[in-house]
Amino acid sequence: MKLAIFPGDGIGPEVIAEAVRVLDALFFPQLTLWEGDVGGIAYKRHGHPLPTETIEMACAADAVLFGAVGNPECDDLPREHRPEQAILGLRSELGLFANLRPAAGYPGLEDMSSLKPEIARGIDLLVVRELNGDVYFGDKGERASDGGREGWDAMSYNEAEVRRIAHTGFRAAQKRRGRLTSVDKANVLESSRIWRETVVEVAKDYPDVTLDHMYVDNAAMQIVRSPGQFDVILTGNLFGDILSDQASACVGSIGLMASASMGERQTEYGTFGLYEPIHGSAPDIAGQGKANPIAAILSLAMLLRHSLGREGEAGRIERAVAKVVAGDVRGADLGGTASTSQIGDAVLNALAAES
Repeated sequence: MKLAIFPGDGIGPEVIAEAVRVLDALFFPQLTLWEGDVGGIAYKRHGHPLPTETIEMACAADAVLFGAVGNPECDDLPREHRPEQAILGLRSELGLFANLRPAAGYPGLEDMSSLKPEIARGIDLLVVRELNGDVYFGDKGERASDGGREGWDAMSYNEAEVRRIAHTGFRAAQKRRGRLTSVDKANVLESSRIWRETVVEVAKDYPDVTLDHMYVDNAAMQIVRSPGQFDVILTGNLFGDILSDQASACVGSIGLMASASMGERQTEYGTFGLYEPIHGSAPDIAGQGKANPIAAILSLAMLLRHSLGREGEAGRIERAVAKVVAGDVRGADLGGTASTSQIGDAVLNALAAES
């Protein structure tokens, strides 16, 4: 087993360090760890946010554990040299088109949700977000207009792109509660019309899954109003980015939210993927021990389950996290004072208590 670790920028190295401590505690003697540079730190060291050696390392690994990218010192660089291009480049180079972002309420954290406790308890959804299309990868640029400088970004999807992510969403729903909500803006956007029609066609292959459709503005409202109605939310790149962050606020903190980015490549152990907390690099708190490492630790659990075939260890991590979250060891994002390492210690103690 080979695991590539890319801590990145800001709080990325801090939270990934705690995830690696958890991995070490589980003891995988057959696991080889590699570490590479991405983002702003890679630009400083190598002159590019995604060096060739980092791509090669990822391609040779069975999975990637990723921290975060983003550095205000790089904001004035040309677009191709900005830290954020590292994660977009990895998704493209590695063929990672499906982003899985689970959001579920934790017993004991209802008070931290922006919703009423009785509503927060009902949150248990999975956002399946398409990763390789939409405005993130469409043509973009700047031009002169009568009103001054004008920026433009092309939003587009073709049937093949929608079809493959739709299959991912339907298969996920089959393993959950059998409901899939496809989110688009088909009343306004041509790309969304193609999206909806293609999802309807794919649905014919999954008669055991109930499909409904929702415009993105209504979906945003419904996630706040009645999140328990959702099982799997299938949507595009831009809408998925926004809705999954919104769902994290309903759970209590973005510091609890893990994600998996996957494609079609199979390894000896499972499906290759890149795993990362959905929060950013948070440069304002970097190096202060204030970051919550739970999302990174839960990302490790997803990695063990999907890419390394270690369901038992993934479950152990998730149970340990649930125990810690229900207790009084909380970071600043959850109204507590525990440091990054103290939260990591608590997870390790909960793991040890179970064994």
